[in-house]
Amino acid sequence: MGSSAIDTEVSLQKLQAKIAPLIKHIFLLIFSIAPFGLLYGIDSKHPINRYANLEVKPSNKAAKVLKIGVVGLVHTHVHWILGREQKGDIEIVAIVEPNKKLASAYAKQHGFSMDIVYDSMEEMIENTNVEAVTAFNTIYDHLEVVKFCAPKGIHVMVEKPLAVSLEHALEMRELAKKHQIHLLTNYETSWYKSLYTAYDAVNHKEKLGEVSKMVFRTGHMGPIEIGCNPEFLEWLTDPFLNGGGALTDFGCYGANITTWILNGELPYSVSCTTQQIKPEMYPKVEDEATIVLAYPSKQIVIQASWNWPMHIKDTKIYGKKGYLHSKNKDELSFTKVDTYREQNMTTASLPPGTDDPFALLQKVVHENYKLTAFDPSSIENNMIVMKILHAAKISARSNQTVLWKNL
Repeated sequence: MGSSAIDTEVSLQKLQAKIAPLIKHIFLLIFSIAPFGLLYGIDSKHPINRYANLEVKPSNKAAKVLKIGVVGLVHTHVHWILGREQKGDIEIVAIVEPNKKLASAYAKQHGFSMDIVYDSMEEMIENTNVEAVTAFNTIYDHLEVVKFCAPKGIHVMVEKPLAVSLEHALEMRELAKKHQIHLLTNYETSWYKSLYTAYDAVNHKEKLGEVSKMVFRTGHMGPIEIGCNPEFLEWLTDPFLNGGGALTDFGCYGANITTWILNGELPYSVSCTTQQIKPEMYPKVEDEATIVLAYPSKQIVIQASWNWPMHIKDTKIYGKKGYLHSKNKDELSFTKVDTYREQNMTTASLPPGTDDPFALLQKVVHENYKLTAFDPSSIENNMIVMKILHAAKISARSNQTVLWKNL
C-alpha cells in the first residue's frame, strides 16, 4: 500500500472517530421522540406502539384532574383518600365535616387546610366547583348525599356497602339514573390483585374447573378491640345508622365478590344466622353472622365476624380440579385435587389508573371509562349485594331460609 493510501485511511479513521459520537447522539434523539412502532414498522394495533404513542402524546393533566369533595370524616376509611400520594388525577377541593375538632386533627395529620372544610354540602357547593364526591359519612346518610348531589350532576362514590337498606338503595339507584350520574361503591377488596387473578382462573375454567363452593372469612377482633375512634364507633355499632353490625360491616364483602366472580348470577335462596357473642360490648347489634347463598350447582358461605383473633379478608374458591386460596391482597395459591400440593400463583399488578378507587372515579367521570358488567364498584353488582343483605336480615330474624323469588 502506498503512502498516500495510508494517509487517506488514517484520515478516514480520524474522521470516523470524530463523527461517531455525533451520529449516536442524533440517533438517540430521534429514538426518544419517535414512536417505537414507527421506527420498526410495527402495526398500529401492536400494544407496544400504543404505549409509545401514549408517551409522546401531548399531556393535558390539568384538564383531566377530577375536583373532589369529601363528604364526612367519621368513617376512618377516609384516611385512604386523605393520605393518598399526589398523582395528578384528583384534587380535593372541599371537605364537609361539621365536627371541627375531628377535621382539625385530620388536617394536622394529612396537611390539608381548614379553609376547605365546610359545615354542609350546601356551603361546599356555594364555594367550590366540585365534580364528584366521596362519601365517608354514616351508611344511613349515603342516601342524603345522592339526593343532594344527583340533581346537580355531581357524581358519587360511597364507601361500602351502598346503602343502609334495600329501600335506600333503590331510591339511590333511581336518582342516579334520572340525573345520569355515576354512582360507585368502594370496597377494599376491589383492589386485591390476588382476587383479579382468581377471577381469571374461575372464568377460564381450565385450571379450576366448574366452581362448586366459595367460602369467605371477613372481619377482625371487633371495632372496639382494634381501637376505632369514637366518631366511627358511634354509628358503626348503631343498627339505624349502619344497618346492622358485623352482618353489614363484613357480610357485604363476600356478597360483592361472589356477584362479580359469578358474573351476576343470582342465588335461589339466602339463609343467615346471627349471634351476639359479646353483648356487653355490642348490645345493639350482632357481632357474628354466617350467610349461606344457594345456587343450582354451588354454595357460597360468608362468615362475617367481629370475633376473629386477627384481621382477615380470606377467600377460598373450590372447583372440580382443585381450589384457589386468596390469603390477602397479594397472595394467591392453587391446590390440585390429585396432588393436594399447594402452589403459589403469580398475581399481576392492576393497570395504572384502575388500581385504586379514586383513580377509577377520575377515569369514569373524565375519560368515559366503562365498568365491566357486575364490576365490584358498579351499581348493578351492588344492588344485588343490597338484596342479599336484605334477605340475610329477614332470614336471621325469622330463622327461615328466604327464597330469592319472594323478595
